[in-house]
Amino acid sequence: MVTKSYQDSYGQSLAKPEDFWLDAAAKISWTEPPQQAVDSSTAPLFRWFPDGVLNTSYNALDRHVEAGRGDQDALIYDSAMLGIQQRFTYAELTGLVARFAGVLRRHGVGKGDRVVIYMPMIPEAAIAMLATARLGAVHSVVFGGFAPKELASRIKDAAPALVVTASGGIEPSRRIEYLPAVAEALQLAGVSDLPVIVRSREGFASPLSDHAGWLDWDAEIASAEPAAPVDVKATDPLYILYTSGTTGSPKGVVRDNGGHAVALSWTMENIYDIGPGDVMWTASDVGWVVGHSYIVYGPLLAGATTVLYEGKPVGTPDAGAFWRVIGDHKVNVLFTAPTALRAIRKADPEARLLQDHDISSLRTLFAAGERLDTDTFHWASQSLGVPVVDHWWQTETGWAICANPRGLEQLPIKAGSPSVPMPGFRLNIVDGLGEEVAAGKEGNIVLGLPLPPGTLTTLWGDDERYISSYLQAFEGVYATGDSGYRDDDGYVFVMGRTDDIINVAGHRLSTGAMEQVIGQHPAVAECAVIGLADPLKGQRASGYVVLKSGVDVAEDILVKDLIALVRRDIGAVADFKHVAVVEALPKTRSGKILRKTMRQIADGEEYVVPSTIEDAGVIDQLIGTLRPGAAGH
Repeated sequence: MVTKSYQDSYGQSLAKPEDFWLDAAAKISWTEPPQQAVDSSTAPLFRWFPDGVLNTSYNALDRHVEAGRGDQDALIYDSAMLGIQQRFTYAELTGLVARFAGVLRRHGVGKGDRVVIYMPMIPEAAIAMLATARLGAVHSVVFGGFAPKELASRIKDAAPALVVTASGGIEPSRRIEYLPAVAEALQLAGVSDLPVIVRSREGFASPLSDHAGWLDWDAEIASAEPAAPVDVKATDPLYILYTSGTTGSPKGVVRDNGGHAVALSWTMENIYDIGPGDVMWTASDVGWVVGHSYIVYGPLLAGATTVLYEGKPVGTPDAGAFWRVIGDHKVNVLFTAPTALRAIRKADPEARLLQDHDISSLRTLFAAGERLDTDTFHWASQSLGVPVVDHWWQTETGWAICANPRGLEQLPIKAGSPSVPMPGFRLNIVDGLGEEVAAGKEGNIVLGLPLPPGTLTTLWGDDERYISSYLQAFEGVYATGDSGYRDDDGYVFVMGRTDDIINVAGHRLSTGAMEQVIGQHPAVAECAVIGLADPLKGQRASGYVVLKSGVDVAEDILVKDLIALVRRDIGAVADFKHVAVVEALPKTRSGKILRKTMRQIADGEEYVVPSTIEDAGVIDQLIGTLRPGAAGH
């Protein structure tokens, strides 16, 4: 077999997409293999493998058992919160998924029906997802702990046949009760009689007995008849995932069965260099796209072992938690968010806790979710002694737009860059008029159509909203909403959301570029730069920094140092004169800093704290810093 280079693969994916993706599809088990890669007859909506028939759950589970690997670990549950570990072989996980699919079927769930899953990071969350897919039904996972109002809006939009939940989630300092939240959400959505299946956990105040008619997971599964996989069309939906931070009616990203399985299978082999028997740990949550793609589906499609971790990067019990998990489970690839790395670095700047654990199994660290600043990149690279690979993608794309394809060709790694576009992504950088810009010049990152398999096919129930949200900003392309540039080698640098470009006295400046400079200072753990309204210059840059633990530096000296750094690396044009030291930055649970909310508070605008915020108390702490004299909103 001839090994392709990155350039060969990328070039073929654009010049001969039919050949490229049908070849990739051969790695998946089909009931009816596709003869056509993409259907463009309904453009700008495209359908991948329109004549293919398969079942995603079968591809993730049964086929590996049939191949003789039923005794291999499929899923490892590691709860730092409870101090327990459980291992499920492929045979055991297949049996549990088949039985829970039988439970769902007994309660009326069939092909095309929706199942809302509102669960913490426990094995049953993955089992519920795979069981739903087994029936050809459509799951919509809502991050456990979302407020009842947010859960209700998703229930109303998805119109599920059934809800699956658990007693609650466990945080380092508290327990979050789910059952009262689910009851309130059902009432708000006007569907109080919807069937609810509950995985009971000890130590929660609201018992299942308080909720008449709700069903116990263990009792239901004990009497269930296993369900066989149900064939679906490749173009049938696999799941709906609502994007974080949406206001008003939620925006439900739709992923199909066939394109999703083919794309994730390709990425496991060619991006992550993971195959049967390897161990991958994605330190995310099943409620996010990263959890869908690389906790549940990707590793299992590849026949690998996936780690499902209930805990935090710090505080469960300390900043060595990640290294403990790697050592305990012989993890080969870790995928996490830069914010987790920054939290570990803040608590243990010298990475001394690494010495307590054997992480020799680790081959690669992948990061995504927020731009990986160069300082954190260098710290992780030096501390771990393995390649640190930034890659960039979105809830909408489902997998990496840009990456360093470690299984295909190990390209040079450049700090600050997620490397190069992946096959099928026709990436361009354009100005405000949609004209391509020169190398080194920042602009809007857009993707040519059709997007590759595994990306969103539409928004749930609203094709027009999909088109208006993503396809109308620039003619004939998908607007990512991110800005960046390409260097002379073709490497992409993503600088932030287009909202994060500020205009200072007519000069368009990237706050992401300023953050990159500030992050180089040895005292800074993480930072955010926002553009504030200025009556003279239109906008002015304002920086907010969190210091590393144990740092002893006078704030006035630090501020002078940071202003000088920005002046040196960005220039006087940035007019960067304000820095404040804060205890923490407001973030979503997936690690994105809420810069827009910070800017709205500082400018005295009306703002809504997104439902996805990790700790709403951080906003209250920041109000006095962002808007001195303010007492709230």
